[in-house]
Amino acid sequence: MRISEVVAGKASQDIVTIKPEASVRELVALLAEHNIGAAVVSGDGSSVSGIVSERDVVRQLNGNDQALSATVADIMTTNVRTCEPSSSLDEVRRVMTEGRFRHLPVVEDGRLVGVVSIGDIVKNHIAEVEFERDQLDSYVHQT
Repeated sequence: MRISEVVAGKASQDIVTIKPEASVRELVALLAEHNIGAAVVSGDGSSVSGIVSERDVVRQLNGNDQALSATVADIMTTNVRTCEPSSSLDEVRRVMTEGRFRHLPVVEDGRLVGVVSIGDIVKNHIAEVEFERDQLDSYVHQT
């Protein structure tokens, strides 16, 4: 299975981005509004400048009374791993597991086309395993 299939099968295909100059307070509101754990940081909505997650917010809040006034650029991850629509589910699962990433932007020709979460990857992996199980069960019971 390819990541393009995972992105196409998502209930919501909205790509949530935030500008680097937005405040952490605005980020928290955006994450809550969309019920998501991370947002891609982009000045134009199609390039990837960084990624910022709820983990980044929690780290910023620890002992910092002014944390919500900081900018997204202050707390975002700039060395962002991405994948392509043609990437395999296994490849992306490996990257996310090894890097301990819960969200991975999907980029095609330098343009942001989606975001996959570890939940998306696990859900699709379970569907693949169940399909294989059903096929094997059907084969065993035919003979």
